[in-house]
Amino acid sequence: MPTPVDEATDLLQTMIRNQCVNDGRPESGGEVRNAQTLGAYLAGPGVDIKQYQSHPGRGSMALRIEGSDKKAPSLLMMGHIDVVPADPNGWKRDPFCGDLIDGEIWGRGALDMLSITVTMAVAVKKLLREGWKPKGTLVFSGMADEEALGTWGAKYLVDNKWDDVKADAVLTESGEPPLPIPTKGGPKAIMVVGEKGSHWVGLKVNGTPGHGSIPYKTDNALVKAAEVVKRIANYQPKLHLDGAWREFVTAMQFEEPLASGLLSEAGFRDTLDGVPVGIARLFDASAHTTFSPNILHSGQKTNIVPDSAVIQIDIRTVPGDEGPQVRAMLREAIGDLWEQVEIMDEDSNPASASKTDAPIFKVMQSVTAKVMKGAQIVPSFTVGATDSRFFRRKGVPAYGYSVYSSNIPFGEFMTMFHGRNERIDQESLRLMLDLYEQTARAYLS
Repeated sequence: MPTPVDEATDLLQTMIRNQCVNDGRPESGGEVRNAQTLGAYLAGPGVDIKQYQSHPGRGSMALRIEGSDKKAPSLLMMGHIDVVPADPNGWKRDPFCGDLIDGEIWGRGALDMLSITVTMAVAVKKLLREGWKPKGTLVFSGMADEEALGTWGAKYLVDNKWDDVKADAVLTESGEPPLPIPTKGGPKAIMVVGEKGSHWVGLKVNGTPGHGSIPYKTDNALVKAAEVVKRIANYQPKLHLDGAWREFVTAMQFEEPLASGLLSEAGFRDTLDGVPVGIARLFDASAHTTFSPNILHSGQKTNIVPDSAVIQIDIRTVPGDEGPQVRAMLREAIGDLWEQVEIMDEDSNPASASKTDAPIFKVMQSVTAKVMKGAQIVPSFTVGATDSRFFRRKGVPAYGYSVYSSNIPFGEFMTMFHGRNERIDQESLRLMLDLYEQTARAYLS
């Protein structure tokens, strides 16, 4: 008989191979395939499962186990079922192979976040098989479109099907693997209580067209845009070493001089040079607003000097650096070229956070200590965006909640998010299965 880890492995392989690739276009994603896969796996007599299509092919699903006590707390365990594109160049294996090699499942989405979604589903299936009758209601949902800010997934369900997904608390992606840095006070488990805001900006740089054979002193929009990109990439925003960042550093109990260096305006960036690059990237992004110019389009033909160029910038904001502050920082970064730039479009989502005094958080602390052998939860802000914000805006506390083994080195682990050679180990699946099953039992029984 297959074990829960076997079931999670098989389900994860299927969902990777379904290739629900979300490139940001409304017609991409095809998450209906993964929504139906989850529905078929979880189906059974009397099981309440609903399927949704917010747009052709953009499927989400929700399962509900109704509690016996209307006054008891309810819980939503939520995973997204779309993945970002993957260029096979540079991968050791086909990004959508789903192969199991030496205890690791390979493929796009294995880490972000199909592994969490499937272990939540397998934990729910185990409870269903047992005929579990909770006092509080449990909802499990597989959401479309998280990788493109949730318009066709969580946002759609929250706006249009709120009664199907509402709960007193939400658990979703994701925690972090153990940091390979010495700390005091025992093992730590990093869980997400908030997230930075996202502020995506399109900039148009104007120039003057001309013949490419006579480039001397031409007003080349692409050349100017390249300088704008360079300035934005080199810009260093103001550090925010108070609030959530200080709480994280304090709770981690890092040894000296790391602990004081991470809280020092003068020494912060020098301190980062002394830790592994994967950790340094995470720490850097956590301590200030970040600017990443990621797309540049320009030109119509090789022999025409371009009269315009468009830059797309991914800006992730810490609380307080939003709206006018972002504009001011962009202007400061671009400097004397600002007058030759126009903002074409902006898509802004403010930072959000949940408190750590909610009843679910106490359960998370207790269960995590059991699953991870005495580990203490360290609250953190995630540097990316998740579907949690839609629930926080409704007043519902939402947390990134998962655990991982140390089988994949931390530095390599962090490069796999939207990167190459993405995979997850089966020991991590086992830990997640225990985490979600025990949490549901403890909070809802």
